[in-house]
Amino acid sequence: MKKKSEPIPNQVILELIQYNEKEFSKYDALPIDELLKRQRAELVNWINLDGLTDGELVNKIGIQFSLHSLLLEDITSEHPPRVEEYDEYLFFSLKMLYRIENNEIDYEQISFVLGRHYLLSFQEKEGDPFDTLRERIRLDMGRVRKKKADYLLYRLIDIIVDNYYVVLDAIGQQIEQIEEQIYNSNTGQEFRKIQRLKKELIFLRKALYPLRDALNKLIKDESGFIDPANERFFSDVYSHVAHLIDSLDTYRDLTSSLMDIYMNTQNTRLNEVMKVLTVISTIFIPLTFIVGVYGMNFQFMPELHWKFSYPVVWAVMLTVTIGMVFYFRYKKWF
Repeated sequence: MKKKSEPIPNQVILELIQYNEKEFSKYDALPIDELLKRQRAELVNWINLDGLTDGELVNKIGIQFSLHSLLLEDITSEHPPRVEEYDEYLFFSLKMLYRIENNEIDYEQISFVLGRHYLLSFQEKEGDPFDTLRERIRLDMGRVRKKKADYLLYRLIDIIVDNYYVVLDAIGQQIEQIEEQIYNSNTGQEFRKIQRLKKELIFLRKALYPLRDALNKLIKDESGFIDPANERFFSDVYSHVAHLIDSLDTYRDLTSSLMDIYMNTQNTRLNEVMKVLTVISTIFIPLTFIVGVYGMNFQFMPELHWKFSYPVVWAVMLTVTIGMVFYFRYKKWF
């Protein structure tokens, strides 16, 4: 299962972060026209938009950076991860996963537009896992302030991909819990949980396989937007995605095994119930025969007139019952 993060109505946040080795500035409370005027070609300009409900704002950004109309449609609509090359910029989109909440994957689509001296990021709602990176940029920690916009794109994608591990680990824990429930309680709810897990894994498959192809295309990019010195970083992210896919395939096999375990457990329990019912039915067959014989209304049945006929019949039936129980136990039929 999945739960797409819905944008909060009228909640739109526009942020500009500019930096190089010597300078840093951040603006997040400026009108769009003034914010766009503050761009400087000698700096890396990271413009982040949280919330796509303001179509006019998105169009203004598109006009400022000469974004193709089809690209703007891709930004505001959902589609599989992909990369597209244009003359003046490069487009990259993927699914950003957060957590499994209420048994559903919480996610949103995020789109990036990489130019020569800028990076645009479009998110569907407020909030993201990039605060640590923003702080590292502000404090000039690591190499990000020494690199260009393509390295910033790598860092953002890497953070998103790392969060996939959190979601996959949560799925792994769910698999362990369901397996334990199958062996211990088996209330019948496990089947629905396994089906939900399958849907989650299908969603992740649709997110990861296209992402791997998009990263592969990005690594082989010949448009010049990716510095050759930074290709190894994108290759590292590609390796992480390949590892995630391997883990995903493992979890898919484990989920299929869970279904087999569940069905085998159900069949075993059903067989146990049928065995008990069969034993009970077998015991009652001779008893039914006895009471059936003496339930007939024939006139000449000498046993009916004996003084001890009733207790004798009970003694015979009890003897037959106890004898059959001991025989079944001897045969280990129950």
